[in-house]
Amino acid sequence: MDLTSPPGSGRTALQETLVAAARELAVARGWGNVRMLDVAKAAGVSRQTVYNEFGDRAGLAAALALSEIRQFTDAVRAELFADGRDARAASLATILRVLTEAAADPLIRQILTSAGGGEEDLLPYLTTRSEIVLATVGEVVREWIADRRPEVDDDVAALAAESIIRLTVSHLVLPAASPESSADALAEVFVRLLH
Repeated sequence: MDLTSPPGSGRTALQETLVAAARELAVARGWGNVRMLDVAKAAGVSRQTVYNEFGDRAGLAAALALSEIRQFTDAVRAELFADGRDARAASLATILRVLTEAAADPLIRQILTSAGGGEEDLLPYLTTRSEIVLATVGEVVREWIADRRPEVDDDVAALAAESIIRLTVSHLVLPAASPESSADALAEVFVRLLH
């Protein structure tokens, strides 16, 4: 499964059903307690079908992580491209939405509080294997910079996008302040990076 492909590309209805079942089970039990057989039963298919679609549990974990990342990418796009906002207001609203929605999302909370971090866990997709987050969200941030701040050099835009994503993820994993305070500080960093 190509984890960096654009949203919606190559996903079948069956894969969507299986990922939705895996998400429900992960929220209810924790990802560490979800087996391929559990997902198969919840989706009404055979265990072999789940293996055929994802290869193994790590493949299913990757698909689940990508599904979550795509939802947050959509939220980032909606906030950044809202009309009438300057860079500071757009970044503040976007970062605040990501931080508050992530804090309220039962799967994200479960991921962030799990003690795992192994190959088949979900936490690495936000930390050590964050290339999916950087690629998908980074593309949206760079697109926004090109559209709203065309005078910003491409290299500066790429650095600003990657930096703000990494900092936001860091605040998700280890919150140091309220979402409002964190979003305000991160928005200021982003605006300064664009200069």
